[in-house]
Amino acid sequence: MVKTPLLPGATLGVMGGGQLGRMFVHAAQQAGYFTAVLDPDADSPAGRVSHHHVHADYLDSDGLARLSRLADAITTEFENVPARALASLAGDVPVAPGAEAVSIAQDRIREKAHFVRCGVACAPYAVIETAEQLAAVDENLLPGILKTASLGYDGKGQQGVATRGELGAAWAAAGQVPCVLEKRLDLDFECSVIVARGQDGSAVHYRPQRNLHRGGILAVTEAHEEAVPAEQAARAVEAALAIAHGIHYVGVLCVEFFVLKDGSLVVNEMAPRPHNSGHYTIDACDLSQFDLQVRTLAGLPLVTPRQHSPAVMLNLLGELWLTQGAKPVEPDWPSVLALPGTQLHLYGKLDARAGRKMGHLNITSPTVAELRQTAQKAAALLGLPSPFAA
Repeated sequence: MVKTPLLPGATLGVMGGGQLGRMFVHAAQQAGYFTAVLDPDADSPAGRVSHHHVHADYLDSDGLARLSRLADAITTEFENVPARALASLAGDVPVAPGAEAVSIAQDRIREKAHFVRCGVACAPYAVIETAEQLAAVDENLLPGILKTASLGYDGKGQQGVATRGELGAAWAAAGQVPCVLEKRLDLDFECSVIVARGQDGSAVHYRPQRNLHRGGILAVTEAHEEAVPAEQAARAVEAALAIAHGIHYVGVLCVEFFVLKDGSLVVNEMAPRPHNSGHYTIDACDLSQFDLQVRTLAGLPLVTPRQHSPAVMLNLLGELWLTQGAKPVEPDWPSVLALPGTQLHLYGKLDARAGRKMGHLNITSPTVAELRQTAQKAAALLGLPSPFAA
């Protein structure tokens, strides 16, 4: 851990060169830090804007050694950076979040066990690693969702199953890798909480935000006082803080929840990094989630961020560029940006592909009513479904 705060002029490193790394780099540079990115893609979005780009695989020993020489402290921008790479770096420089916290988030089995240890309710589930465990699955867990224990972000590695036969076929189709079967619940909506925790144990958080997913990918985030009822919001914050404190987490952590029809709350998963659902903080708050990532890594004081405007975030996927066939066509940004309170954030990705996160549109407004009207108009101009309908 950082023994004394790293002041501007130091170099902050990040494992991963995607859009989250890019936005971290921008926040660090704005605060006066130099930056270094390690990513295997020579054209990674973060690598192209950083002071240093170590073009190497995440487990390349020479690349890791170079990053540790360049950086005074190192973070990660996505949860699938190998935990052993973070552990290796930690032998030379401070790393936050640490390898143990990231490894828990990389394994649904360990993740759910951690939630249970923290006293946070999750959906009823069973671990399936062997044929014997498959045969012993409780009928009450069906219908359910079979999820691979690893590499399951954005809806990947998930299959709906209604019967024992479908469960067996789904496990076989997954290659009989370790999985978790979760009972399918009657959901009302989804929400998330973003927490920043320092190495001294201090923690701050944003108001819980309401999320809408389509095809397993976050499509819309609403962040305002009406987005999540006060009772569920308070319970979500309490649970997220318990989860962060329970692993002595250092950094920015997002915890996602399901709110059920009966009003109860269950945790879904956690992401040991800034999160898509927190992108609105760049334009709607005095400190963004990336500012807090910089502060936690550098050992600077954490203060509670203040949201000054109701906000909606629209995720911009590659489909927006592919409306006229295989050749990408730029969306009508001038019409969208003519709407009050719109802020466009594109990630510098060179190729538009279906399902690929190309950017996001933040919308802020003085009132929730005006906000929702503008968001509806922006979505219509982009050819997106209503932001407020599943």
